[in-house]
Amino acid sequence: MSARIFLITGLMAAGKSTVAQALARRFPRSVHLRGDSFRRMIVNGQEPLGFELSEDARRQLALRYDLSVQAAKGYADAGYTVIYQDIILGPSLAEVVAKFDGYPLSVVVLCPDEETIYRRESDRGKAGYKNRTEIAAFERVLREETAHIGTWVDSSSLSVAETADQILASTQGDPT
Repeated sequence: MSARIFLITGLMAAGKSTVAQALARRFPRSVHLRGDSFRRMIVNGQEPLGFELSEDARRQLALRYDLSVQAAKGYADAGYTVIYQDIILGPSLAEVVAKFDGYPLSVVVLCPDEETIYRRESDRGKAGYKNRTEIAAFERVLREETAHIGTWVDSSSLSVAETADQILASTQGDPT
């Protein structure tokens, strides 16, 4: 019997990692699956990711998504609640969701406003964006090109706990 899978996506600095970890802690048997772990495993030949992707970078991203889906299914099949967190935007979101056919999946898109993304990006110890213009470009892809499936949570003014509460309340019995 498969356990539930949550797919949490959104822009860099949307709070995916923090929220996913907090959500995973709420289940007795859970896994926080970080999709970017598969990218970091590439020792040589890793392509840079950014707003514009090379063909090799697209292939690596597709591989990362495929490996993440396989891992999530494996953990779910073993009875774990899986919180799979990654940046999956544009048409890729619907493509990744389709790979979970037959599994109890809840899709959550964290979508704090652009100002919140900018502030969080400035406050964290790593830089995911080149500048504020790039944040706006990614924001446009999220809002205009990403399928509006699952639960979209504007976490701009929510704490981590409040965001996790909202995710659980809005996804009860809602496998996407």
